[in-house]
Amino acid sequence: MSYKEQLEATKDYYPFENWKESYENGMEQYTTENCDKTKAVFDSLIEHLIALGEKGQEKEKIALFKQAVLSLNDLNEEISGLIETGERESLCELIDQITVAAGLNPEDYADGGGIADEWREW
Repeated sequence: MSYKEQLEATKDYYPFENWKESYENGMEQYTTENCDKTKAVFDSLIEHLIALGEKGQEKEKIALFKQAVLSLNDLNEEISGLIETGERESLCELIDQITVAAGLNPEDYADGGGIADEWREW
């Protein structure tokens, strides 16, 4: 599988459709609009990692992850209750999967906690 295909395959792990189902069960923060905003952060991260390419410098890839996590911090602050325990776990797993697809090792960051732990506030 190519670098691009590996990154695009991580979209199979997006939790956002499940979040939308939670909205139908009374979790008002998971509107289609809010889920789409969160999904857009990941779509942008993957798109930029693909554009950077497999041979892109690690520091440039890290900068893209930082931008994505900071955007998630902003969304979580803007939308009360957006990222709670279950959502945090699924987003951290997704970010780890994207990290691996981008050719990086999640264990190399935040004392093994994964690259999201470098900047996340949720």
